[in-house]
Amino acid sequence: MFQIIKAGTVIPFMKIKTYVEVFCLLLVIGSIVAMGVKGLNWGLDFTGGVVVETKYTQGVDLEKVKEAYAKEGIVGNTQHFGSQKDVMIRVAPKEGLDQQTVTNKVFQASKTIDKDVKLTRSEYVGPAVGAELVESGILAIVVSLVAILIYIAFRFEWRMATGAVISLAYDVIVVLGVFAIMQVEYDLTVLAAVLTVVGYSLNDKIVVFDRIRECAVTLPRNTSMELIFNISITQTLSRTIITSGTTLITVVSLMIFGGEMIYGFALALFVGIVFGTFSSIYVASTWPLLLGISRENLMPKKVEKQESDGYETMD
Repeated sequence: MFQIIKAGTVIPFMKIKTYVEVFCLLLVIGSIVAMGVKGLNWGLDFTGGVVVETKYTQGVDLEKVKEAYAKEGIVGNTQHFGSQKDVMIRVAPKEGLDQQTVTNKVFQASKTIDKDVKLTRSEYVGPAVGAELVESGILAIVVSLVAILIYIAFRFEWRMATGAVISLAYDVIVVLGVFAIMQVEYDLTVLAAVLTVVGYSLNDKIVVFDRIRECAVTLPRNTSMELIFNISITQTLSRTIITSGTTLITVVSLMIFGGEMIYGFALALFVGIVFGTFSSIYVASTWPLLLGISRENLMPKKVEKQESDGYETMD
């Protein structure tokens, strides 16, 4: 198998773990401050509003469409979908702009560009539905983190489970912080991307944890836990870089060529994968050491057989 890191190499990751934890803490604080000060740019899925879709007889320039809408007093998130002929605008709730008014103004503006344009969809999303989606989105993230905590505690060890959940929470907070700073629209596709990041990042962490447990069993008994972690992370580093690198190539392609409609989705994946890879190496692995994990905690339980009354018992 292709290896980026030469066999026998041991990178002392844990040597700078204190500095890295401070850096991560500053990132989390900065992200929380950004969310508190600037807030997330909630999409129409969460705030409610009007969605209008039109179909032109030929491909149109979005800038011209936006200018035509602006002349009618309509400002919103305008984008292509499906093809260059199809245009969708999302207009946030505003006093004096009900669904019928927005639809009429959009249609009239569109006719100045193409007199044969067709109105294909007009839909209103109420604020109550948006509020429910916000609650459901937060609940989905919290439930997934709790389920992960339970699974890893059962599959590995509670200190590793704690490290995994802290690192996953770090990944989510940093992604949300970037969206707050850049004010990129946060809609349902971004929420899906955040949950995808949680699953993707978790996979990296389980690979590292599995190698740590394996090394704890196979390496000499006088090997320190810090060295076991360094060896394990180094051995899985090639796999981590290759997996994350190839995924990022696809994600960057989506960011560049995917258009405005999926830009938020691709951006969330990009930030999540970059910081998720970083947290798999440091955050998830550092916390078990800080919580005092020992070699004995990772040893498989011995099965003892007793030939008493024809039954076998396990401890």
